Amino acid sequence: MVLCAEPTVSLPLNPGEEGGGTLRAVGLAAGAMNRMKVDEEEYWHSSKCKAFTFDDEDDELSQLKESKRAVNSLRDIVDDDDDLEKFSWSGEPVGSISWSIKETASSSSNAPEGRDSGLQKGSSSHPALPKQASSYSISSFFKGRNKLGSFQSLSDALSDTGVKSYAPELRRPKAEYKDYTSDWSPKDTVRRMQRGKICSLERFRSLREKLMLLDEAVAVHDGNVITAILIFLKRTLKREILFQELEVRQVALRHLIHFLKETGEQKLLLDLLRFLDRTEEVALSQYREHLSIQDAEKRREFLKGCIRLPFSSEDAVHVLDHYTLLERQIIIEANDRHLEAAGQSEIFRKYPRKASILNMPLVTTLFYSCFYHYTEAEGTFSSPINLKKTFKIPDKQYVLTALAARAKLRAWHDVDALFTTKNWLGYTKKRAPIGFHRVVEILQRNSAPVQVLQEYVRLVEDVETRLNLAMKYKCHDVVIDTYRDLKDRHQLMAYRCKVERGSAEEDKIDSILSNLQIRWKN
Repeated sequence: MVLCAEPTVSLPLNPGEEGGGTLRAVGLAAGAMNRMKVDEEEYWHSSKCKAFTFDDEDDELSQLKESKRAVNSLRDIVDDDDDLEKFSWSGEPVGSISWSIKETASSSSNAPEGRDSGLQKGSSSHPALPKQASSYSISSFFKGRNKLGSFQSLSDALSDTGVKSYAPELRRPKAEYKDYTSDWSPKDTVRRMQRGKICSLERFRSLREKLMLLDEAVAVHDGNVITAILIFLKRTLKREILFQELEVRQVALRHLIHFLKETGEQKLLLDLLRFLDRTEEVALSQYREHLSIQDAEKRREFLKGCIRLPFSSEDAVHVLDHYTLLERQIIIEANDRHLEAAGQSEIFRKYPRKASILNMPLVTTLFYSCFYHYTEAEGTFSSPINLKKTFKIPDKQYVLTALAARAKLRAWHDVDALFTTKNWLGYTKKRAPIGFHRVVEILQRNSAPVQVLQEYVRLVEDVETRLNLAMKYKCHDVVIDTYRDLKDRHQLMAYRCKVERGSAEEDKIDSILSNLQIRWKN
């Protein structure tokens, strides 16, 4: 049990009076305690543990580790005293409620008296008995014990202004503070941004510094750094000044235009393009806004307004076609929805529609018309021929789309009529602008019968391609007739082994081989 000095001990004013021996004893005790205090301070000051310092930048990590070991050693030293309970001269535990009340009352009442007695005893050779100012100890500092005997966290103890911190403050090394506080030049700032370091651009306040920063970013050809600096300039400069400076810096200008398109800042983008007098780009940017309009009627009205924008001659044609196509799609959709709901059309009953035609591309619209409205007159909006003439669809594109639609419906008569043409003498001839080898592939994907495939395989002009397609799709008659026309007896005999025995194809090959009028090459 440790005894602490009671601050309210009364002492006689005159050393000659009764109790003078007691005063001398107390003085001796005070002197002994002062010596013990000096010894204790010398012990702490002579400790081998050194506080952390930032003066040496060469080995900051080792200094930080040494400081942590110093704190741990202090904790080990005072741990043995934490289990001891302190008592005052009156016998009350230090830190209890009653002791705190007496401590406060005695401090307030004896403060003036202490000052007067100090003046009267200024010439006395005996020092006054020292008063204990606080119940905090080093062990309570680390363990978090406060005056009321409760416990607090180490962070609370560190934040207490009434407690003298015996441990050094552990702060970040100077190298980390340089990232935020040092005055980096524009060149050094750009280099650090390239390496992914955190750099504050707010210190660049003048226009000259900001432009130097942008020029350095352009010089290193790093798009991410250029974009980051442009965002900073966009936020800190007026639009007119920013546009003027970017006009002579085309690389940075292209980065900003691309950034504004990606982020959808349409108003700022249009202002920039107007400042640069790029009227066509302004028109295209406004036209691009139709993508965000979902309602077909509103989109049509928007496209109608876009027709008057200053597009190039080629772009103006596309915008007009887009408006015309959407207008037709609205009409076709309303009519077909009515027919499908009423059940008046057989094709809609047999093949119900899976999606709306609104806002679909031109090729999709043409396929839809060839599928549901192939036989309609040219004067109707939904007629495939009308669509072809209105939008000037090339023959190859029209034939490919119509062939895919009619083959899907297995309308082989329509497929045949698609390739049949008449010359000025009235003779019919099959002609395919896409090549009959592609016709065969499309028909095969739509499960066309062998008889239909054979008819179009025969029309393939290249002999090798014709033989490959005939063998691939098992068009035996085409293979046999081709070898006969080539007068290749060996190939015909080899192919005889590939057909079924006793089949019509085998009999046909035997008949050709036995024909004496054919002059074989081999």
